[in-house]
Amino acid sequence: MMKLAVIGKDVSQSQSPQMHRFIFNALGETCSYDAVSIPPERFGEKIGDVLAAYDAINVTIPFKEEMIPYLRELRGDAPVFGAVNTVLCRESVGYNTDGFGFLLMLANAGVSVGGKKALVLGAGGAGRSCIKKLLDAGAETYAYERDRERLAAVHAEFPAFTPLERVPFAPFDVVVNCTGIGMHKTVGRTPSVAWENGEISPVDERLLRACGTAVDLIYVPSQSEFLRIADSLGKKTVNGASMLFYQAYMADCIYLGREPSDGEAKRLWKKYREA
Repeated sequence: MMKLAVIGKDVSQSQSPQMHRFIFNALGETCSYDAVSIPPERFGEKIGDVLAAYDAINVTIPFKEEMIPYLRELRGDAPVFGAVNTVLCRESVGYNTDGFGFLLMLANAGVSVGGKKALVLGAGGAGRSCIKKLLDAGAETYAYERDRERLAAVHAEFPAFTPLERVPFAPFDVVVNCTGIGMHKTVGRTPSVAWENGEISPVDERLLRACGTAVDLIYVPSQSEFLRIADSLGKKTVNGASMLFYQAYMADCIYLGREPSDGEAKRLWKKYREA
């Protein structure tokens, strides 16, 4: 039985444990799965013990980039994305399955991005993954990030997208929230009117009124303020739960040495939602 965990700043409400246990069981395997919250200032102190304690770990906010110096090798999308979310601890090898999960989430939700205009909010680990996959899928891609140095670094790697100095109130076919704004503890607070002014929704209805589809990688709450605003305006909305499941499925295939299947992933997601 494999010993697994998810690590992040606050994973107390993470659905990863139940998802991975479900996927393992559905594939005829078993695992234990812990949720390990680590204060960012103690990451360097704690990560060695975590790597020694588990067979593999999943990595979430804010450690997807911080994890890299502690690994011997990056494989798959990880070297291109500059971030990892999946680690084989004994081998000290990191992968990134976010891109697989992101594109499968969009396809399964009926969202086509080829030739469409897409705006990505945030250029951290998840944001840079989405930027790259949107470009690969043929989207005209724009991105905004408060940390201009971070955005410039991503643009140096993927120059085909357009970096933005401010969030424009202009039409986009798809707007993707790749920030943590709206997650967990911000629920129930007074909505902000702009990214710079609060931590409820990264943008307000001025932008969402002009968009076609709003996609939020956040999955708790099931309807973030960002998606609530978009939904109130009659826009198509996509919650990040299926992306989490699909990237978890891909990670588990890596753990188990299995070849991933889009069809199998979709069938398991359907069963998981019905369980």
